[in-house]
This record gives sequence, structure tokens and C-alpha cells, in this order.
Amino acid sequence: MRVIDQTLELDCAKQPVSVSARLAGILAPLAALFRGYRNRRAINGLTELDDYQLRDIGLTRADIASALLTSTFFEDPSPQLTDSARRRWRLSIFRSYID
Repeated sequence: MRVIDQTLELDCAKQPVSVSARLAGILAPLAALFRGYRNRRAINGLTELDDYQLRDIGLTRADIASALLTSTFFEDPSPQLTDSARRRWRLSIFRSYID
């Protein structure tokens, strides 16, 4: 028997996808849409806070307005607010080292 006549059967075939994995794949976009809607409602609730309360959590009214206006209805604006608060916190830490 020649070397080229020998073959090795590898089980590289794609495994069948389970029903739960298919269901999760279908429901994941719906869950993300619901999460974005819920976060958008919570961000709208932040507009009722006064400036001192917003400053305590590291935000300004401009941050909230920017996050709501720059994201589409289907996007979650909360990561933008998180980034704004973290940038402001890092800047305050940097300023405290300089002083």
C-alpha cells in the first residue's frame, strides 16, 4: 500500500446546533433591543436629577444630551455615558497629581 492511498478520517464536520443554541441566537437581538430601550428610559430619568447629583456620578447635562442625540433608537447610549464619566474621573485624578 502506498502512502498516498492511505487516508485519515478526521471528524471535522460541523456539529449540529442544538435547539437551545438556535433559540438563543434568535432571542439575542431581541434581548439587546430591550436592554437598549430599558437603558434609554433610565438615561431619560437622569435628566430629572439636578447638576450636583449628576456631578456626583461624573456626568453633566451635556453628556446626557449628547448620548441621547448621537445614538439611534436601536443603539444603547449607556456606553457613551460610561466613557464620559470615566474620562472625567481620569482627568480629575490627573489634575490631582499635578496640584
